Amino acid sequence: MSTYPLKFHPILKERLWGGTKLKEVLGKPGKSDITGESWELSAVDGDVSVVANGELSGTSLQELIDTHADKLLGKSVIERFGDDFPILIKFIDAKQDLSIQLHPDDALAKERHNSFGKTEMWYIMDADDDANLIVGFNRDVTKETYSESLKNDTLLELLNYEKVKEGDTFFINTGKIHAIGAGVLLAEIQQTSDITYRVFDFNRKDKDGNLRELHTEQALDAIDYKRKDDFKVQYETQKDQVNDMVTCPYFTTNYLELTSNLDIPVEARDSFTIFMCVSGGAIIENEFGSVPIQKGETVLVAAASTRISIKTESAKLLEVTI
Repeated sequence: MSTYPLKFHPILKERLWGGTKLKEVLGKPGKSDITGESWELSAVDGDVSVVANGELSGTSLQELIDTHADKLLGKSVIERFGDDFPILIKFIDAKQDLSIQLHPDDALAKERHNSFGKTEMWYIMDADDDANLIVGFNRDVTKETYSESLKNDTLLELLNYEKVKEGDTFFINTGKIHAIGAGVLLAEIQQTSDITYRVFDFNRKDKDGNLRELHTEQALDAIDYKRKDDFKVQYETQKDQVNDMVTCPYFTTNYLELTSNLDIPVEARDSFTIFMCVSGGAIIENEFGSVPIQKGETVLVAAASTRISIKTESAKLLEVTI
């Protein structure tokens, strides 16, 4: 396997709440006016990413893992997650509010769905002046109080709203009720899981006139009912260096705001490295090759790499490892 930096074809998803920013702002190829998600790097069954550049073009991410897992993933990653690619990378455009939802933890997801749970983080790339997120409750509640609010259609009164702007970053642990608000364009990094418990959807109907499925009963034992201020990520923005953002058992994310070239030693990392470009552009290079990256693009560098060089005059990147 030639372990040059890899780009993948985006997997575009129409969503009831989607818009046109993925196309207009990030240059995605879709023609729909309700494109809500661009899955940039995925090994989810039925939605597996395919290489878009170089001699491996046309090869799926799963094929690479099946044949060269140690080179691609790294031994420490294989020891923890086996041959499963452990994270899912997306860009999300919310023209309308997303449903209010939460995700189960690993234990509950394993028991109910034979899946990982879903811990995730969001980096805000663009937001309308009045845009916000829902993250957690605005007070401690009980299961009974919560259930009563669903019956009385007063759930929104219990929720915490956070106004957002470019650069704001949020860590959404399992069990935390949340929703992306209208007018937000963001980068999402999450565990590989598509398990979501939707608890309220503003009584919207799909294109066929049907209300979307809610997961009211499943959510009851998965929700964290405590009010917590543990979601807003505080991080340094020092230029031309690696700034720590999020470290959790499932991924580590760093922030790079570059005005000149940067070399990153990765010989001891024993993990793949992902770069999401959230502004500007750069060239990602290792000892096996190089590839350009622009705002709205994602590059995967295999664990076999011993060095990574970023060539740029202006770029903001999220660096993701395990």
